[in-house]
Amino acid sequence: MNHSMWKTRRTRQLAGEAVEYDQEYVDARLAGDLGQAVHDRRIELGLSQAELAERSGMTQPQVSRMEGGDTVPALPLPRRPAKALDGSLHLTIDEGDSYVTFTPHAA
Repeated sequence: MNHSMWKTRRTRQLAGEAVEYDQEYVDARLAGDLGQAVHDRRIELGLSQAELAERSGMTQPQVSRMEGGDTVPALPLPRRPAKALDGSLHLTIDEGDSYVTFTPHAA
C-alpha cells in the first residue's frame, strides 16, 4: 500500500468501515476517560490532588497518575475517588470502545 492510500482508523470509522482496535489502544482510552472524569469532578469541587488523595485513602502521585491516564487501575481502585468525590463513576466497556461518566450524588 502506498502512502496516498493509507487512512487513519478515525477516517475509516467515519466512512463507515469496520475498524479493529488493539487491546492496548482500548485500555489507554479507558484510562484517559477515567482520568478525565476524576479530574473534572475534582476541579468542580475545588479540591487539590492532595486533598482528593487524603479523602480517598490514596497518595497524591496515585491520583496524578490516574488523572493523567498513565495507568489502567484495577477495578476496586476507582471506587475510592468516586466515594471521595461524592458521586457515582460509570464505566461502560464494550468491544472496541469504552466510556466513563461521573454522576454527582444529589445534594
